Amino acid sequence: MKFFVDTADLNEIKDLAATGMVDGVTTNPSLAAKQGMNFKELIAEVCKVVSGPVSAEVTALDYETMMKEADVLRKIARNITIKVPLTQDGLKVCRALSSEGTMVNVTLCFTCGQAILAAKAGATFVSPFVGRLDDLGVNGMQLIEDIRMVYDNYDSFKTQILVASVRSPEHIINAGRIGADVVTAPPKVIRQLYHHPLTDSGLKTFAEDWAKTGQSIL
Repeated sequence: MKFFVDTADLNEIKDLAATGMVDGVTTNPSLAAKQGMNFKELIAEVCKVVSGPVSAEVTALDYETMMKEADVLRKIARNITIKVPLTQDGLKVCRALSSEGTMVNVTLCFTCGQAILAAKAGATFVSPFVGRLDDLGVNGMQLIEDIRMVYDNYDSFKTQILVASVRSPEHIINAGRIGADVVTAPPKVIRQLYHHPLTDSGLKTFAEDWAKTGQSIL
């Protein structure tokens, strides 16, 4: 399973990239707006840090303007993935860009039917938002199971399932159990995977026992 980091914060991206666990980055207009930088310059900097796919989202809603925006964004770097909404015009853009070899991330997916449309449009990634479904009392991970089952039925479907709106380590773990291709998570959630009280207590015991020996490795 690939790990994408869901942020536009360059410092966070650099810190996590240093671990070797970041396979890509996802951004959106809301995340980018928080950084106070020119959007295109920000995305260019992100692409210098991460060699994997970097999702840059169009802001228009109509086909013609989305295509113009996509043309600007995909010229920023070779690893740009154009992020489009799961609408009729968004899927038209997806089909057009995919046919030209551009990576496309179809976002704001909330049903298995929508995910089927994204796959048929040639999307590189489809982003089901599990956390937002959970907020409505709907089991978001069930959607991931359903999409995985359907996609596995058809060899022609090459679209990768990118689990988005991740709120907890449990979302990441369950995505792995189901067999999702990618999880994108905020830096805070990725770091939570490191922590366990038994790890902390074990390290404390080791340090105390080592101190009693009066030795030093250096």
